[in-house]
Amino acid sequence: MCNRAKIFGGNRNGVSAVEFALVAPIFLALVFGIICFSTLMSTYNGVQQLVAEAARAAVAGLSDNERDQIARDFVTGNAVGYPFIDPSKIQVSTASNAATSTFQVAVRYDMSDSFVYRFGDLLPLPQPVFQRSSVIQRGGY
Repeated sequence: MCNRAKIFGGNRNGVSAVEFALVAPIFLALVFGIICFSTLMSTYNGVQQLVAEAARAAVAGLSDNERDQIARDFVTGNAVGYPFIDPSKIQVSTASNAATSTFQVAVRYDMSDSFVYRFGDLLPLPQPVFQRSSVIQRGGY
């Protein structure tokens, strides 16, 4: 009986498999979380950059209607250049404030079809629909 205990205690076969079985799920969950978080942040940043550039492009308009059209055309024309943004999920709105002489461009994006939200039961995720906006000063007239 004592010999069996020594043989069992001294046998190191399979130790690395047990260690892998303990560490692999934690490691894979960490990597998957990093991928999901990076996708969310990239999408948020892409939408913010898109709306900021649309507002900058709208400066060229002479009237609010022209600014609105320039901003909408810019967003629809350049959304395909962002890797995680689906142009069909974008809603653009503009607003003008005569009291403060500003023009606002807002983009609302729905990322509920993103692969990240397919794991909604496993991860605590923010709302899939979010909005980013940018304001420019009207001037030059």
